[in-house]
Amino acid sequence: MAERYTSFEPGGRRWLWQRLTAAFLVIVLAFHFFLLHFLNHADEVTFALSQARMEQLTYFSLMILFLITATFHGVNGVYNALVNQGLSGSRKTAVKAILGVASLVLIVQGVRTALAWAGGVPI
Repeated sequence: MAERYTSFEPGGRRWLWQRLTAAFLVIVLAFHFFLLHFLNHADEVTFALSQARMEQLTYFSLMILFLITATFHGVNGVYNALVNQGLSGSRKTAVKAILGVASLVLIVQGVRTALAWAGGVPI
């Protein structure tokens, strides 16, 4: 019988972080789509403006925070789903290591892409 992953139960710390990151992602994406669709931000002029915005530290930091939050939310959700399906023992450790490495690669590549977008370094 598989062990029960109790820290993901309602009221647990991981449960709370999973809900908070989901709320953050929904709010930021809703704001983004509102600007994109209702304020017509899909032309060349606004593209240049958004590239200029990426050079601002606040906007750049928000994008990196969004990247880290989305990565945590996705990896934590996948890990908890696998554990709740019965993953245990050495497979659980291997999956945790693979997801950790994948998270780091995703974050590093995301930061490099954001820096390139801001004119900092080439990809």
